[in-house]
Amino acid sequence: MPDTPNNHLPAGTHAHIRLTDASVALGGRPVLTGVDVTLSAGTALAVVGENGRGKTTLLDVLAGARRPDVGTITRRGSVGTVEQHLDISEGRTVGDAVNLEIADSINALQALDSATTAMVEGRPGADDAYASALDRAMLLDAWDADRRVDVALEGLSACTDRAQPLSSLSVGQRYRVRLACVLGARHDILLLDEPTNHLDASGLEFLTERLREHPGAIGLASHDRALLRDVATHFLDLDPSQDGVPRLYGGGYEGWVEGRRRERVRWEQTHAAQVDEHDRLSRAAEDARGRLHDSWRPAKGHGRHERATRAAGAVQAFNRRREALDRHRVTVPPPPARFLWPEWSVPAGRAVLSCDEPRVSGRLTAAVSLSLDTGDRMLLTGPNGVGKSTLLNLLAGEIEPDSGRVDRRPDARVSLLSQEVPGWDPHRTGAEIYRDHVDRLGVTSAPGLVTTGLLGSDTVGTPVSRMSQGQQRRLHLALCLAEKPDLLILDEPTNHLSFSLVDALTAALRTASCAVAVATHDRQLLRDLSDWPTLVIRR
Repeated sequence: MPDTPNNHLPAGTHAHIRLTDASVALGGRPVLTGVDVTLSAGTALAVVGENGRGKTTLLDVLAGARRPDVGTITRRGSVGTVEQHLDISEGRTVGDAVNLEIADSINALQALDSATTAMVEGRPGADDAYASALDRAMLLDAWDADRRVDVALEGLSACTDRAQPLSSLSVGQRYRVRLACVLGARHDILLLDEPTNHLDASGLEFLTERLREHPGAIGLASHDRALLRDVATHFLDLDPSQDGVPRLYGGGYEGWVEGRRRERVRWEQTHAAQVDEHDRLSRAAEDARGRLHDSWRPAKGHGRHERATRAAGAVQAFNRRREALDRHRVTVPPPPARFLWPEWSVPAGRAVLSCDEPRVSGRLTAAVSLSLDTGDRMLLTGPNGVGKSTLLNLLAGEIEPDSGRVDRRPDARVSLLSQEVPGWDPHRTGAEIYRDHVDRLGVTSAPGLVTTGLLGSDTVGTPVSRMSQGQQRRLHLALCLAEKPDLLILDEPTNHLSFSLVDALTAALRTASCAVAVATHDRQLLRDLSDWPTLVIRR
């Protein structure tokens, strides 16, 4: 069904977007099904789900950039969106981008000036025109629009020179200019897709504060768990559910986590109950089949009439059991497998490795010395470019230092989840790569790839060249855990992984008997591991 036109006029507390029973298919593949959601003043909705679940598509539908194939949508109020690409043609400047975004405020002030002149000149109807223009200007706080944008440009470390051509700015700078314009325009509703892209720590803090202060509605999709924890009031989860319909959770981040956990338990219990009942009916039908077979061959001495009577009763019993089995269907799909941390244990306090100021020319120049024993924890932080990944590769033995030393216990097993995808044969499937890896290790107790909960049965047979970044990342993690290492090294482990998997992995790392070293910029992971010993690498 068609949606209502997008009303760009500000509506204040009456602004809303209401999407009802909406479905969208892309290329014949269902992406969104049965979505019901309302954005209104005071609501900050986080749209979450694995890659490919339709987060961006949903934001496009809410913004009016895409129409739902099924369902209805109504909008009232002004909507601000942030595209990843900004038009830089024909010498457009930062000032042009600003003026385009705050055009409503500019027009409102112009209308107020015109109405003021009409009043002074005593034109008919000038009083009503002035009152209307003043109301609109006040609703937009139009006098302050330029200042708000300037504050946002400063807060996001964006270009503040209005005369600067957009084409002369980097992609990150252009994005920050666009985001600042939207934040300063005082839209009723903000729809933001990955708004933390290209922001540094101070920019993240500024964005978080502005979103928390926003009086209208917010819809956002983000991989930044800290932003969602700090801002979101509701969560729309697009990941698979028992009935295939997205789930809406209130109560902020914790409400979503707890609601999702309860939903998962109910799903597992309902599916297990149906499977158990189906198995019970199958056994009953087989027992009736056996009795039917025996009834045609009674022990010697039984008469013809008794044989017929017993046979008829057995046939009736078998038919009843068969009909009951035919009526019963397992209607609840099996839930996705949970992440399984492999069971392995290493003795505590055994030396794994030490390093004495290893350096790699042009990549790691800071003086770093450390030692790690089984059971130790290390959180590695520092700005981009100081050599964190290089240090982790040195510890794992992937590269050798130009100077300094890295000493490992000869029999120590060290596994590295790097940011780069290993050089797998692109034609081989995840199952084949995992099986070959386990065979080379000679590990007899490694769980099957599906059993790990990292890749589903519908994915393990896919060639790695056709896997998403998230699926490749999960496969790489499965290979690392199959090694049952003495030291597990994780370089930006939250990249391309779902929130639920990151939460489960974080919990497992706390109790692992092996040594663990983690390098990350993820603000929420830094919060979660804030009690770990921290090594900061500086320039």
